[in-house]
Amino acid sequence: MNNHFFDLIEHTNRSVFLTGKAGTGKTTFLNDFVKRTRKKHIVVAPTGIAAMNAGGVTIHSMFGLPLRTFLPTTERIDTTLANNIADLMPHFKYRKDKLKLLREVEIIIIDEVSMLRADVLDMMDFSLRFIRRNAQRFGGVQMLFIGDLYQLPPVVRDEHILKMFYPSPFFFDSLAIKEIPLITIELTKVYRQSDEEFLDILNAIRDGDIANIDFDYLNERYDPNFEMGKESYVYLCSHNKMADEINQKELTEIKVDPTIYEAKLFGEFKENQFPNEQFLELKIGAQIMFIRNDISGEKKYFNGKLGEISGLEENEIKVILEGGEREITVKREVWEQKKYFLDHDKNIKEEVLGSFEQFPIKLAWAVTIHKSQGLTFDKVIIDAGKSFTAGQVYVALSRCRTLEGIVLKSKITPEVIFKDNRILNFHTDTVANDHVESILSQEKYDYSIRKVLRTVDCLWFLKELEDWNKLSLTAKSIDHVKTNQLYLQLKHDIINLGKIFEKLERVISQKVNNFIDNKEEWSEIESKVKGAVNFFFTEIKDKVFNPLKELYAEVKGAKGLKQYNEEFRIWLEDIEEYLNSLKEIHLLETKLLEEKNNKEISMKVAKVPSQVLTFQLFEQGKTIAEIALERGLVKETVIGHLAKFAEQGLLDISRVITSDKIKAFENEFNKNVHETLTKWKNSLPSNFEFNEIRILLNHYNYQKEKEK
Repeated sequence: MNNHFFDLIEHTNRSVFLTGKAGTGKTTFLNDFVKRTRKKHIVVAPTGIAAMNAGGVTIHSMFGLPLRTFLPTTERIDTTLANNIADLMPHFKYRKDKLKLLREVEIIIIDEVSMLRADVLDMMDFSLRFIRRNAQRFGGVQMLFIGDLYQLPPVVRDEHILKMFYPSPFFFDSLAIKEIPLITIELTKVYRQSDEEFLDILNAIRDGDIANIDFDYLNERYDPNFEMGKESYVYLCSHNKMADEINQKELTEIKVDPTIYEAKLFGEFKENQFPNEQFLELKIGAQIMFIRNDISGEKKYFNGKLGEISGLEENEIKVILEGGEREITVKREVWEQKKYFLDHDKNIKEEVLGSFEQFPIKLAWAVTIHKSQGLTFDKVIIDAGKSFTAGQVYVALSRCRTLEGIVLKSKITPEVIFKDNRILNFHTDTVANDHVESILSQEKYDYSIRKVLRTVDCLWFLKELEDWNKLSLTAKSIDHVKTNQLYLQLKHDIINLGKIFEKLERVISQKVNNFIDNKEEWSEIESKVKGAVNFFFTEIKDKVFNPLKELYAEVKGAKGLKQYNEEFRIWLEDIEEYLNSLKEIHLLETKLLEEKNNKEISMKVAKVPSQVLTFQLFEQGKTIAEIALERGLVKETVIGHLAKFAEQGLLDISRVITSDKIKAFENEFNKNVHETLTKWKNSLPSNFEFNEIRILLNHYNYQKEKEK
């Protein structure tokens, strides 16, 4: 079933809340999705530790959000209490690289969403709409929320302020969420526990269903006088202070000198996001817990695995794992503080800002509920007193594989079980497990077709061409005749390609409707789209990209053209990106560009000018058709190259143009002077082509100058 969930997110634009009880594999799904998806994505989380565990960054750092509560209003708000919309907007002045990244991203994944406040999500929404210049919620970005709302809730300092605009602090009560067709997908198979009776109790506690909690059976685990002794129990506490006191007390009782390991810090790494102690104090005999999985691939330990220190060296620590006599050697590991960036091909990549190097263990006689989220233990001690907040009883109990592994220091009573109808109602209104296949079949074909059409769309070329032409007309130190001729040629081709694209849109839309009505096979649509992608790739490479690239090679670095070349380069890079996107585009799972077209598209300019390479082949006796084939150029481009050498009197025009055309042109040249190529064409027989006129004009102008 998880493959259906993956396909739903990958092949539609649906925003999804992926949830599930403790131990159902939400983190596994996230890791698998990130590896498999073709979508440009980033992973963020509400807190630093959650972000690091998910391999992402914090929401606040990614979007530059203020820490104060946000209220979605334009009315004046006391800025000591909260920010309004006007206060928020100045925070969206991002650097160019971050702007580009957030405009390119297709899906944003938010992990541990139970801790995400509604107002923070609305700030994200405002940011994305503003910088993507897109009025759709989240600027049209698909959202994947992952977490369990029955676990740790958002931390809200000023709930009375938030209540002015939000029914609850949960993410689903944000204004943005209410306006998108969000669906909830629930992972249901629990991998952590297998005891059905224990699972039933956990589920009833999670749902706040007091009537179906067997308190007598649960409280058989109550033992207020229990002492840990030599057994490997973990004491789950509600607060850091309590956990630290227990760990320090137990460590002190081991009567040997401690060894202190200082973390190695590199680059930028915020102290409040340290994944472990900066100064780790350990003794032989101490009970420890691993705080990450073994990254070596040997799977010697995992996040939450308990053990006992058996040896302490400067660069390694010996640990005997719980439940056996096996001793393993543990080395320091590195945690990285990352940021996302766009590479040259506009793929989203990660950049390491800083790192924290330390042993992946910590004292573990006691750990807070908050830090135990996502971990699994065999034996735990729980004190579910009044200090426990909503969700903490469920998180604490569900950390353990079995009920037999739990010791309760205080009884579980109905008073510490919370039922939150807001969560229940949201879940009931949006859960779509039974409709995944239906939604997928309805939306995936249309989504995939639209994605391909968005990639193929070349209508934006015309505006870029007009902007380039305006620059060319005002630029000094440039051959205006040449740029104007290129402009006219490109305009004709680009307008024609635009018409073909608009027709393609209409045809494909009709074909998709026919497919939905069972009047056409998907294979026919796939064939049509494949042909279109290969056509546009070849046409735009040959008729737009290559001619522009050749001109850029001539003017690049020329004096007085710095601004012109900068604008020119940006346009060429945009076309390069367009062509590279066509190379990567898929229709569902089918790659569309044929292998013969899968050649490198690069802005890199050959050291030898392109026209020189063409002329060298011409001098070797090759025909225009042979040169075009060898160099991967169209015939018109080859003729354009040769025209440059006619201008210098170096071209044998009789090899390019027939004798009757030469004679007709010579007669007209000796009688009249015309200002433009178009006027020359109108005065000559209709079988003359522009490039032929250009060659002849260049040749005879050279001869005329020579005779002076």
